[in-house]
Amino acid sequence: MATFSSVEKIDAANIGLMLFSCVLAFLLPFELFLFSYAVLGPLHYLTEIGWLHKKGYFTTGKYDYLFLGVLSVLITLGYLGIAESLEGIATGLVYLAFLMALVMIFIKDNTLKVISGILILFSALLFNKYTFFEVFFAVYLPTIIHVFLFTGLFILLGALKNKSLLGVLSLAVFAACTASFFLIPVGYSSLVPIQYIQKSFVGFIELNRQLINTLGLENLQEFNAQTVGENARVIFGTQSGFMVMRFIAFAYTYHYLNWFSKTSVIQWHKVPRKTLYIVIAVWIASVALYAYDYMVGLKWLFLISFLHVLLEFPLNYRSMMGIGQEIKGMLTGRQLTKVNQK
Repeated sequence: MATFSSVEKIDAANIGLMLFSCVLAFLLPFELFLFSYAVLGPLHYLTEIGWLHKKGYFTTGKYDYLFLGVLSVLITLGYLGIAESLEGIATGLVYLAFLMALVMIFIKDNTLKVISGILILFSALLFNKYTFFEVFFAVYLPTIIHVFLFTGLFILLGALKNKSLLGVLSLAVFAACTASFFLIPVGYSSLVPIQYIQKSFVGFIELNRQLINTLGLENLQEFNAQTVGENARVIFGTQSGFMVMRFIAFAYTYHYLNWFSKTSVIQWHKVPRKTLYIVIAVWIASVALYAYDYMVGLKWLFLISFLHVLLEFPLNYRSMMGIGQEIKGMLTGRQLTKVNQK
């Protein structure tokens, strides 16, 4: 009787979680996203930040994370309109965090880090006039790139490192689920009042608009008093809107479930009991706020949500480097095999 290793069991479980997320995304795309973001999201942020802290945030400096933390606070103040002077530079601060995370995994000298940060800020002044700069760093990077692209890279890295066929299969299922949302046209009937969905979705709707335009499904104009009605009609009531929403709901839901499925390997739950109690208390309070008023919950957790995105940047870079190293090792091994055969 065949036995499966712990890694193979996790890969198999993740295939099941992908299919589960995919089916739910087809049936209830808006409801699934709102539920996952409010219930699974807070627990993911809190536990991952704790795990990253134990790992030293994968940077070369002991206190590098403080810089990313300060940027998270400034970005939050700007995005939520608390500090109007920061609104115009919030995107540039995301750009600074993303590139400084790369500096933090290669450079140990603090002086060089400061110089790098200054140069990055000057480069932001050159790029901030371009539309792609705002769309990539303000809309895509903290959202769909974080939950979809980086999750796919983690799956690929795991498959390469573990030489796992089930890992490769899970990557194929991940891609197939994504493709299915755009290849299988299926209608949608909301389970909850559409008015509640639209009201709760205000904080995310720009992502849908940008994805619909990027994928060439429609050409929606920026939100204003004249366009809000037409944009809402497309996003919440057309096939184009359903396709994109299913993709988003799947990406977020599986991103969270993937994290929890690897608990036995990552060991994020092995923290002092006091810390665990605090995490559970904050999580319960957060879910309660979302249940009371979704926008209140969103604002309450915005800082923690953005903080976990920025703190994960160094790990994202190391994962990409790991993929390159694994592929290089495979190619080198093949070359050595050919030489030996000769």
